[in-house]
Amino acid sequence: MSFFFRNIIPTKVVLWITGALVASLLLLPIGYLLLRASEAGDSIWNILFSARTVRVLLKTVYLAVAVTLGSALVAVPIAWLTVRTDLPMRRLWAILTTLPLVVPSYVGAYLFISVLGPRGILQQWLEPLGVKELPKLYGFPGAFLVLTLLSYPYILTTTRAALMRMNPVLEEASRNLGDGPWGTFWRVTLPQLRPGLAAGGLLVALYVLRDFGAVSFMRYSTFTRVLYIQYQSSFDRSGAAVLALVLILLTLLVLLIEIRTRGRASYYGGHVGAVGNPIQIKLGHWRWPSLFFCAGIVVLSLVLPASILVYWFFREINIIMSDLSLWISAWNSVFASGLASGLVLLASIPVAWLSVRQKGRFAVLLERISYSAFALPGIVVALALVFFGANYANPIYQTVYLLLFGYLIMFLPQAVGALRTSFLQISPSIEQAARTLGKNPLMVFRTITVPVSRSGIAAGIALVFLTVMKELPITLILGPLGFSTLATSVWSAVEEAMFGAAAAPALLLILLSSVPMASIILRERV
Repeated sequence: MSFFFRNIIPTKVVLWITGALVASLLLLPIGYLLLRASEAGDSIWNILFSARTVRVLLKTVYLAVAVTLGSALVAVPIAWLTVRTDLPMRRLWAILTTLPLVVPSYVGAYLFISVLGPRGILQQWLEPLGVKELPKLYGFPGAFLVLTLLSYPYILTTTRAALMRMNPVLEEASRNLGDGPWGTFWRVTLPQLRPGLAAGGLLVALYVLRDFGAVSFMRYSTFTRVLYIQYQSSFDRSGAAVLALVLILLTLLVLLIEIRTRGRASYYGGHVGAVGNPIQIKLGHWRWPSLFFCAGIVVLSLVLPASILVYWFFREINIIMSDLSLWISAWNSVFASGLASGLVLLASIPVAWLSVRQKGRFAVLLERISYSAFALPGIVVALALVFFGANYANPIYQTVYLLLFGYLIMFLPQAVGALRTSFLQISPSIEQAARTLGKNPLMVFRTITVPVSRSGIAAGIALVFLTVMKELPITLILGPLGFSTLATSVWSAVEEAMFGAAAAPALLLILLSSVPMASIILRERV
């Protein structure tokens, strides 16, 4: 085998061919959308500039901006309190405030509706007191509340990482020049957090643009909800393709804004080894308000949803435990997530390695194409693969293979990012030394590259497993007939207002998602 790769087909050629194949697969959804949109003919302009499209665009942007700002207002204080202050149990709060990431948006929406919605638990409790109706939850208020409480950890994690890497000398100099804790935060700390805030804000904005479950349950018409309704109700999907292209352009605009926000400023400071233990600021009389703030966020984003879930679970436990379909759905979720994480990891290896070890336009282009999948919401990928499978790949249409294909396109950037970071930390001289000792490229990769970068590989697998487990639109549209997962079980039950029936799959989904999430959190060093 080593002779074959070393003398017949060079390993680099195999990597380039594999990388090019992966890139071509990633471009498939965009090619489909352009093809379908072209079928609309002159009516494309009527669709683009119709009052409906403009209204959906404004509502989508409004929600994305509001959730991003709301998440920043929640995340930045928590990050600063858990890294820079003497907040009691700050390590515990750092972990608890990150855990809402394991709660899918559609689960969070279903739980809040079951409590605060019409005829919800709270309204039933208050009815003897004369309360006939609670304030409106559906629409923007509900979507904003759910998405903010579940997406702020994206900004929290990037901001905490930036705070822990910051040079404490800068803050010490500010304090020595007479600035107090707040003055130092506003003049020195916050400007240095701009890359972390931009990165986290980008993730939140993309999360909102891609979200399908929360906006659907809250009946707030963003592009994803409108696309799904049009897909379900129309035979001519040219209009849906046009709207999907608008959504992709909007996503690309968000990516461009993040790049411009990042700027060209330098955020390193001092000299090598300058980064040390961060300053611990004494909160004084702000100690208890800060503690109540962190506790309040944890209660709203984690404790309250978990309590509601447990309430519904035990209310329907007799029916739930005898329902065999629940365990079949759980097995399908684990099975699909495991296969997808392995497949995505294998596909990401050549892309990540070439982007790190090879220079030139093709390597850069390959990397950019791999990250372009960030601009593809799940429902757009699903619609593209429905067309592809029905017309060009009928043997795999409505099979688990097409579903895995959709997961590959959707989540490849996550694995590429994790692997690329690990490969960058391996000195090329180590691999070159192994080559001079007679090892072929595959042996070098297996015996040196993989062991050294195993933490990044593990993180990539865990992240892909977590996100596949929660993915709804791709699973809903591309899943084989009768292939029910925990995500689709929750969707089906809530669609029929069977909140008790949705509790068990939602609880299992969160518990199973917590395993890879815990492995990611435990790798963080404070």
